[in-house]
Amino acid sequence: MLDYLEHSFPVQLYEPYTDGEGNMFSRPVRDDQGNPVVNREAVRRREAMIERLAALPPVPGALDQVIHHFGTESVAEVTGRSRRIVKHVGSGGDVRFAVENRPGSANLAETQAFMDDLKGILVFSEAGGTGRSYHADLGARNQRLRIHYGLEMGWKADAAIQGFGRDHRTNQRQPPRYRPVSTNVKGQKRFISTIAKRLDSLGAITRGQRQTGGQNMFRPEDNLESWYAHDALNQLYRLLARGKVEGCSLSEFEDATGLSLLDREGGLRDELPGISTFLNRMLALTIARQDILFDAFEGLLLARIESAIANGTYELGLETLHAEHFEVIDRRTIYTHPGTGAETLLLTIERQDRLRVLTLDEALAMVDERGGKMLVNAKTGRAAVQRRARSVTDDDGGVRPRARLVWPLSDTVVPAEMLPTSHWEPAERAAFADAWNAELAELPQYDRSTMHMVSGLLLPIWKRLPDESTRVYRLQTDAGERVIGRKVSPAWVASVTNDDGPPQFSGADAHAMLLAGDVSLHLTEGQSLRRVRAMNDWRIELAGFNDLGVERLKAMGLISEIVSWKLKLYVPTGAVGADVLGRLLERFPVERIAGRKAA
Repeated sequence: MLDYLEHSFPVQLYEPYTDGEGNMFSRPVRDDQGNPVVNREAVRRREAMIERLAALPPVPGALDQVIHHFGTESVAEVTGRSRRIVKHVGSGGDVRFAVENRPGSANLAETQAFMDDLKGILVFSEAGGTGRSYHADLGARNQRLRIHYGLEMGWKADAAIQGFGRDHRTNQRQPPRYRPVSTNVKGQKRFISTIAKRLDSLGAITRGQRQTGGQNMFRPEDNLESWYAHDALNQLYRLLARGKVEGCSLSEFEDATGLSLLDREGGLRDELPGISTFLNRMLALTIARQDILFDAFEGLLLARIESAIANGTYELGLETLHAEHFEVIDRRTIYTHPGTGAETLLLTIERQDRLRVLTLDEALAMVDERGGKMLVNAKTGRAAVQRRARSVTDDDGGVRPRARLVWPLSDTVVPAEMLPTSHWEPAERAAFADAWNAELAELPQYDRSTMHMVSGLLLPIWKRLPDESTRVYRLQTDAGERVIGRKVSPAWVASVTNDDGPPQFSGADAHAMLLAGDVSLHLTEGQSLRRVRAMNDWRIELAGFNDLGVERLKAMGLISEIVSWKLKLYVPTGAVGADVLGRLLERFPVERIAGRKAA
């Protein structure tokens, strides 16, 4: 750093001048002999900066910090370095550093020391790790769990994958856990983003699925070069132009980054700086300004990703389904190719999942160790733990604080301003424990459900498949059969298997598909059933009913409520809703199924 300042800090004097057309420019000043004239103020600033940096304590590299902290007797270094600085502690506690020479065979000896469990920590690099394995081999003495911390993964996706494979191989006792390491400097996300994007691309090219490349180590928001990130960045530019980013004005942004967002007329440019340019310029900003801009950018990005996941439009690639039990209980051929005889199959699969609940001790640990709050719903009697959730930024630049409510089976993120007006109230420890245990006692051990998949030859009938989701899944049944295909809703299955008349299905099937938000059901006499959001919850509403038949519908079990001075009829929530739907569909059969995108 000091050498860079000594030779590269600009100290030459410049003077302004005007050309023949009146344009102002600057040029270097030279004396009579043609030698450059030095700016004394620039020289003074350079010397002051060199003096200040020379007074700071040296910052050792990450590798040296690990070795100095744990000691060479605990760390096996496989990096190919021929010399290194080691720390020695004298008998009086004094510390001195010395240069240690390492022989060419050091890598082999250090690897063996780690595999023989003589050293518990291994540090390896691309230069020193070629051709070696560090997995929990069944033939090695060290079979403990490997926790792989990726500190500097570089820019090459294939090299990163090769590094991950050093401790994840066959004949191992247990697979490793991967932990990518990052600092709190927001600009460093630029490097994490690049490797996340390239790993995802590598997985898509080599295996046909993005999860293979990224090893599931990265979150969707870690990829700062996705379509969602581009959209979030354009919105950030709009907010900067309108002065909606608190702590950073448009002029400050343009001065700090050198990026121009406005044209001569004062409007946004048609071609704004791309995401790569933006991320690179962030590295030159101060830490405080990086935090301001990245917080606004990440809030916009997170809002878009969460919205896409909630709508079912976020593309995850090929997903593997896991459950305790998969069994194909029905198999139908819905298309046969006339040339090859290849078939498209409609499979009905019974699925059984073990419910993984959050115990009372785990819930109380969230309260005691992570600052959670105990809540009990005054209306339903349910218990929940309130935790902090990341705020999101709306398209107008406003920051929306949120809270996360954790229940025994699931959790959800809600706007923070909604909680004071809801039925959730702070609870004492005893009342919270009683409500939590009461809900645990009502939960079954397994959750059984039925799913439908279209498998086999898909391309000829791709346009006939439902539009609500194009995601592809794979699973393996208990009998060993491997299935790859698209999940379809019971409504689509009913429309395919009932070609001779209107679709027919039970109240339970109708209840499940309506709550999923995939379809709306059109009944006789102009009525329809659909999922709506009411009172901060998903409910099934009956629309188009005749005012003369309200009492008869209520007798079937529907619930009436006045919303905005208008009568609404809802199907009850819970298990009783399927019975009410069964009676309703028996009296008013389904005439047509309309597809809806998941809300």
